[in-house]
Order: sequence, then structure tokens, then C-alpha cells
Amino acid sequence: MADPDEDADVRGDDLKGHRGRLRKRLFEGGSDALLDHELIEYLLAIAIPRGDTKALAKALMREFGGIGGVLTADAEALGRVKGMGEISTAAIKIAHAAAIRLLQSHVSDRPVLANWQALLDYLRADMAHHAIERFRVLHLNTKNMLIRDEVMSKGSIDQAAVYVREVIRRAIDLGSASIILVHNHPSGDPSPSRADIDITRTIAEAGKRLGITVHDHIVMGTAGHVSLRAQGLI
Repeated sequence: MADPDEDADVRGDDLKGHRGRLRKRLFEGGSDALLDHELIEYLLAIAIPRGDTKALAKALMREFGGIGGVLTADAEALGRVKGMGEISTAAIKIAHAAAIRLLQSHVSDRPVLANWQALLDYLRADMAHHAIERFRVLHLNTKNMLIRDEVMSKGSIDQAAVYVREVIRRAIDLGSASIILVHNHPSGDPSPSRADIDITRTIAEAGKRLGITVHDHIVMGTAGHVSLRAQGLI
């Protein structure tokens, strides 16, 4: 009869060898050397050093539709996946927070309008995969530098409440010279709705009377993004 302890030692050695190979590929080839599920697997291995995290990583990828969905999922949703505990959930969320902080730094250190792709990368990472609609406002100074990035409302699965007076009042309070409106479509399709267009035009008109420019309204989704300015809708 096989010794259970001996079997556990063999499994442990196999696990160490597997993780060692992942680590070697990561060091030698960078993030592109690992598949999406392998990145999540190794991240979880830091939180669960003695557990086989490969199956758990694949389960997370199935549950949330890919690495973007895993990283942006809220803690409660992650915790509902079998095998996920508080520490492993925290590992996922700290990785996402670090990635957002890095992308945000690329937006903050240069004029936003001259650094548009960095802004889109940041917004996509932070918003595209959210299951709940969020409406945020980026406040810029006279040099188009970002002075505040605020989520103004969180809606239901398909709608976020936007109050024109609150948006404009906040811009006045912050001394914003201009603003950029952003929201996500949980459906994944970034095509603007009639309501999106109407609220944008209403805010733009209200801001114009007070010397506050609405540069754009960006709609983010997993399928991409749409700029209402680029579409000629503002």
C-alpha cells in the first residue's frame, strides 16, 4: 500500500517544480511568456503556497470571462468561487490595484489631451469589465492636467443616475477648467444610447455657460470604447 505521506511529498515536489518552471519563464520572457490563466495561477500560489492553484485559476477565468474580469471582480464575487479565501481574494485585488496605480501615474504626469492613449488604457483597465455601470468625471485644470478623478454614481446593471447640477457644481468647487465624462456599459457594447447622448449635451451646455468645457464623453466596454466627440455627437 502506498504511503499517503510519501504521495503528498511527491505531489509537493511536482508542485514546486511546476511553479519553478513558471517562474523561470516569467523571469526570462516577461509577462508574455505566461498564458493568462498561468499569471493568475502564480499570483494565487503566493497566497496559497501549498495548494494546487492551476484548477482554481482556470475556474476563475471561466467564472469571470478572462483575466480582465478576474482582476476587476469585486471581493465578494471572488469569494463566492470555491477555493477562494480572504487571502487569495486580497492577492487578486492588490494585483489589480497595483496595475491601476501604474496606469494612473501615466495619466497624471502629462497633459491628458496630449496623452490620450494612456488615458484610454487606464480607463479600460479600471472600467471595461465592471458588472455594474459607473459614471465618473475627470477634472482638468487650464493646462489640461488631471486634478481629480471621481466616480459620481454607481448604477444598476444597466443604468447609472447622473445629475447635471451635481457634475457642474463639483467642477466649480474644484475650479475645473474642463471635464471628461466616462461611463461603462456592462453589456460590453460601448455604443452610446440616446440617453448617453442627451445627458452629454445637457452637461456640455450647462458647463459652457459657466466657462467649463466638456472635452469628451467616453463609453467603455469589453468590446472597446466610443468617444462621443470623435463621433460628432457633442
